This record gives sequence, C-alpha cells and structure tokens, in this order.
Amino acid sequence: MTTIFDDVLNSLTDRQRELVEAAYALLENATDPVHRQFLPALGDATSRDRLQELLRRTGRTLVSVDGLHFTSGFDDAVRAELTGLGWQPQPLVDRAVLVLVLVYSVAIPRSEEQLGPDTWTSPYPATLQDVLRDSKVPASEARAALGRLTASGLLRTVRAGDEQDGGYVPGPQFHRLTPAAREQLQDQLILAAAPDHPLAAAIRERRHGDLR
Repeated sequence: MTTIFDDVLNSLTDRQRELVEAAYALLENATDPVHRQFLPALGDATSRDRLQELLRRTGRTLVSVDGLHFTSGFDDAVRAELTGLGWQPQPLVDRAVLVLVLVYSVAIPRSEEQLGPDTWTSPYPATLQDVLRDSKVPASEARAALGRLTASGLLRTVRAGDEQDGGYVPGPQFHRLTPAAREQLQDQLILAAAPDHPLAAAIRERRHGDLR
C-alpha cells in the first residue's frame, strides 16, 4: 500500500499530499458520507485527480451522494470481476433477510410513488414482524441476521414514534453504491418483489438483449 501511495502522490507538494491522504482515509473509513467541507482535496484539481487515481489503484471509486457529500465504493469493473468469481461476503440467511427489509422499506414505497427511483434512504422501516412473518428463516436466525446486518452498516434501526412503527431501513453502506450498482440493485429488487410486474418483464427483456 505504501508503494501505491508513493507512486500516486510523489509529484504533489507536502500540503497536497496531506490533504489527499486525509481525504482517502475519511472516505474509506467514515461510517456516513463526508461533507465536502471536510474534503479540501476535492477543491484542488490536481489533488482531486490524485485522490481519484489512488482510489482507482486500490479498486475503489469516488461516489457523490448528493453533490455535497461523498464516500467511496467498489469500482464497477472490480465489482463485476468479484461477482464473476463468485465472491459473496454475506451468508445466504443474511442476504435473504436483507432482501426482505429492502422490499418493505424501499421497493414497496417506491412502487407506491412514495420514494424516488434512485434513493436508498427510506422513512418506511420494515418491522421485525414483517421479516419474521414473510421469511422462511427461523426466528432466532433472522434476529441474528438483523443484528449482523445492522453492525455492518447494511441496515439501520429506526425507533418507533407516535405515528411510525420501529424497524429497519437501508444503512449507510448503501451510499457507497455507484450509479450502475444502484440501478442493478433496483432491478434485482423489482425482480424479487414483483416478478410478474411489467417492469420485471422489461428488465428481463433488456438483460436478454444485452446478452445477444
């Protein structure tokens, strides 16, 4: 890693290198996206270019959340390669529970036009009852999976309020998705939640066309 940093950053001034190294550390390690005011490297064209190159050399890419907040995520090419090799860090039970939470907290509200087409933040938590009722996973395993997913940042807990049940919504790790990854996940959610919907048919047709 030191060699990569030296190769990419040696041409910078000491100040520029300091800003790039600090930005890289923040982007990679902060739980939530970082406001650009804490990333002065983005305001200098040379520093920003070196930051993006450093991320690229480590299989990562700069992700803009809303134009003001930034994080880092897997580069699309790297993600595709890892997927092709069968890399999957989450056990099957965790993936099953995660899909259920995304269906209730994102896919259903989105189908009812309560969420935008490209948002992965949601004020509509999937309740524990939703997960336990619709999952074939034993309750004890589902609860354990929810705990692991929350600890990893893939889910976030929401406390019950006067007009809202408590439950689970997508966590901060979803901000790390690139636009292409978000689109792919959105397609997968539609296929999982509503396989007979016309949108699902369109997705299958598009994918079939891409394989020709």
